[in-house]
Amino acid sequence: MHLRKIIEIKNLKGKRILVRVDFNVPVEKGKIKNDFKIIKSLPTINYLLDKGASVILVSHLGRPNGVVDQSLSLRPIAKVLSSFLNKEVKLKSLKELQQKPSNEKIVLLENIRFFPGEEKNDIAFTKELSKLAEIFVSECFAVAHRSSASVTGLAKYLPTYAGLLMAEEVEGIERAVSKPKKPLVVILGGIKTETKIPVLKNFLTKADYILVGGGIASTYFAGKGYGLGVSLLDKDYVGLMKRLGVNKKVIMPVDAVVGQINGAGARLVSLAKPLKLAKNEGIFDVGPATVRLFASYIKKARTLVWNGAMGKFEQHPYEYGTYSLARLFAARSKGKSFGVAGGGETVEILEKLKVAGDVDLVSTGGGAMLEYLSGKILPGVKILKKN
Repeated sequence: MHLRKIIEIKNLKGKRILVRVDFNVPVEKGKIKNDFKIIKSLPTINYLLDKGASVILVSHLGRPNGVVDQSLSLRPIAKVLSSFLNKEVKLKSLKELQQKPSNEKIVLLENIRFFPGEEKNDIAFTKELSKLAEIFVSECFAVAHRSSASVTGLAKYLPTYAGLLMAEEVEGIERAVSKPKKPLVVILGGIKTETKIPVLKNFLTKADYILVGGGIASTYFAGKGYGLGVSLLDKDYVGLMKRLGVNKKVIMPVDAVVGQINGAGARLVSLAKPLKLAKNEGIFDVGPATVRLFASYIKKARTLVWNGAMGKFEQHPYEYGTYSLARLFAARSKGKSFGVAGGGETVEILEKLKVAGDVDLVSTGGGAMLEYLSGKILPGVKILKKN
């Protein structure tokens, strides 16, 4: 896929650039808990500033539903961003920018979702937003599956280009999906079976193997008649996962770590025959035999795609399966295979283990990445395609 990129513009000096970033990061008591998305946006911001452009950053935070909610203000983000850039980034209201164009080289617009016209992609609101700048740069792959005013609407009124991060994400995922070096191995986990099934279906025709864990695997075993207690699964998709799971490309766990949700009574069990867990027990991790089985496929892969944990990694002792596979995924991605990972918990795991830097592409997108991997055309990417 060929995108219009900001690096194609020869002269940016003095241009007013509206950059749609994704600073939707966890904030607790005014402090940012994870700055991954902010850091990923810095190369584009610095590129534009170095070229002499004036930058207006636009982002959302949370779901204020079109009303002003000070608990979702971007003020903490402006503060952190200022420290990263070594220059003050002032937080501005839309009204302030409309009344008096900013003289600052970089400003951050207050939470764009404070305005009902944003998520409605309202024409009048989008036109007003477009008057703030001469060029629109999309740097928000994480919300590229949304048709919002600041994601797709501005493309109707301003010349539109992909930022460095947007281009990196689209091209990286496209490389893994459209022209992967074989074998292509996909690792799917997490608890949201509904969002993973479209990905699973799409890769049945593309991947060589699909390694399945987490709630998706539990949903499959529930369809096989296993009594899984409090295991995280999706009852609405038990029948479908039972049918999809028997495909030869789909590799299911062969053992699991079960126990209580708080980690008590953890023990290893085989999945070779139906389980009958107690009502207060569940499957919360893959076991060592599964790790070895999955590793045999990962070690042969030339392209790797990973989304979702293998279990409840936040609770000891249910982290070992996920962590083992994460380290192997990163090691294999470091040269021998092209690796793409994404999803909130997946990124959290890689960063916690300090191996994110070994992976070719760690995507900022959760839902957007899944929709892209399922074969959908994202509206926020479509507007950037060259004719």
